[in-house]
Amino acid sequence: MYIYDEIDQRLVDERVAQFRDQTNRFLSGKLSEDEFRPLRLQNGLYIQRLAPMLRIAIPYGFLSSPQLRKLAEIARKFDRSYGHFSTRQNIQLNWPKLEDVPEILAELATVQMHAIQTSGNCIRNTTTDQFAGVAFDELIDPRPYCELIRQWSTFHPEFAYLPRKFKIAVSGSVEDRAATLVHDIGVHAVRDANGEVGFKVLVGGGLGRTPIIGHVIRDFLPREHFLSYLDAILRVYNRYGRRDNKYKARIKILVKELTPAVFAEKVEAEWLHLKDGPSTVTEAEYERLKGFFIDPAYKTLPQEDKSFHAKIAENKGFSNWVKRNVFKHKKPGYAAVTLSLKKTGVAPGDATSEQMEATADLADQYSYGEIRVSHEQNLILSDVKQSDLFAVWEKAQALGLATPNIGLLTNIIACPGGDFCSLANAKSIPIAEAIQERFDDLDYLFDLGPIDLNISGCMNSCGHHHVGHIGILGVDKNGEEWYQVSIGGAQGYQASLGKVIGPSFAREQMADVIEKLIDVYVDIRHEDEVFIDTVRRTGIEPFKTRVYGEVRAAANA
Repeated sequence: MYIYDEIDQRLVDERVAQFRDQTNRFLSGKLSEDEFRPLRLQNGLYIQRLAPMLRIAIPYGFLSSPQLRKLAEIARKFDRSYGHFSTRQNIQLNWPKLEDVPEILAELATVQMHAIQTSGNCIRNTTTDQFAGVAFDELIDPRPYCELIRQWSTFHPEFAYLPRKFKIAVSGSVEDRAATLVHDIGVHAVRDANGEVGFKVLVGGGLGRTPIIGHVIRDFLPREHFLSYLDAILRVYNRYGRRDNKYKARIKILVKELTPAVFAEKVEAEWLHLKDGPSTVTEAEYERLKGFFIDPAYKTLPQEDKSFHAKIAENKGFSNWVKRNVFKHKKPGYAAVTLSLKKTGVAPGDATSEQMEATADLADQYSYGEIRVSHEQNLILSDVKQSDLFAVWEKAQALGLATPNIGLLTNIIACPGGDFCSLANAKSIPIAEAIQERFDDLDYLFDLGPIDLNISGCMNSCGHHHVGHIGILGVDKNGEEWYQVSIGGAQGYQASLGKVIGPSFAREQMADVIEKLIDVYVDIRHEDEVFIDTVRRTGIEPFKTRVYGEVRAAANA
């Protein structure tokens, strides 16, 4: 993974000292709230419903074991001994004291971490596939390109005050595991007819108040022009994007209003001034970036480990975990493991200090000291020997991190919702817990097959509810918390937006609503048909009829 040089470290240390001074001036009354607000947001500090919230950057979701231990230590010392991993592959602390934040940032700087550009109208953390560099279906390793974006975008003076926040995702694999179609810019690695690596570029995707699937504006971009083309997109956005209305300020609104074709023309025209200029990425620069992502010292192993398969045959629990939480590795005899942060009764994406420290220990012992964070709010050990998988499973079980539900209904993506966020209309966590409890039967979950369920507490869609196979949105109805349900959303290269099935529901109805949706699916699915395919085949009407016929009747009884 990327290691800071002297310049990186000095920049982060200087930012810590600067923010310490700004915080002291605010606390002493020398800065007003209005003056302090942009300063704290530039350092990832929000004021939430009950306390400040600090969002810490995890570049493209990659952590070393010392970094994860430091996060655990900070959470214990300055928070309530847990952190929340977000859909941006970052981590959030929900209970720090304002006066402690400069010290937290200083602690982060000792392990090459910070909270810069985790907020504000700038380029946020670039995200990618949690299996980047080890995936069996990878065309290219996207990590050097993500690091290139990070180095280019951090403190970029031209893009520090964009019309609105800006998010980029990069995918290097046959399957899109980075939700690239719902980002301001989505980048897909492709090869041309000659086998040359390049990129398909999409713009104008996003969720929130106006959900839109991104538009392809270039089918093939040679990789030496990667940066100059992104630069051209940002310049067009910076010039034409609206600043008079924050609800219409995202690039997706600009692309929609101009039309994708006209927006693409403007980007191409701007690119003519940048192409082959100083931002052209040379082969030597790519080699430098690749040098930060060298494979660990893999051992030469057989394709399949006999002891591993013997354990699968004799232990159903282990077998189930392997089916759901173990991902095929590019190297023979290795696997990538997802540690589920979705145990029933735990807020999705939360990990305690003890779990973080233990995960760091697992990474050191079994996975070359590296941990990844997925945008689905789980942790990943990327390089585990097949022969070690049983031991990892046993230890993960003891930590509450071995729930075999990846890709299943209870692997719920959820924002912190109204329990913490001042923007939320409704709570997300109690809904997630009620659904987890209702479907806490692993055999039944396995029979249902892949179902993505996403929950957002407001229209900002931090829980990505629009692209859940089942999406739940918290809404305010006369000062009370209600929930709108949609079905048919999906991420990946075949991304789609869910359709609302009808009027919203009260909190106490939600587990029943989800159960009715699942009952309809079980009744009408074809053999081996997954939930999203059933919805696409039948539309929402069969689901709508059952839910409103039975749930409303029960409520009125």
